[in-house]
Amino acid sequence: MTVQEILRLGRGSVIQLERLAGEPIDIYVGERRFAEGEVVVLGEHFGVRITRIVNHAPPTEVDA
Repeated sequence: MTVQEILRLGRGSVIQLERLAGEPIDIYVGERRFAEGEVVVLGEHFGVRITRIVNHAPPTEVDA
């Protein structure tokens, strides 16, 4: 979903997930993969726990 679509959601909105709780997911901002996470259940609500931020910076001489 885009950020705009998420912002238009209201109380009681239903979103069909293609993953189960505990399964890994990729999180995108625009067309770029931003992070990795997992689906979590908090009471009656679903959420996403970010487990790793993806670094897209090119390697430097120190990293090589």
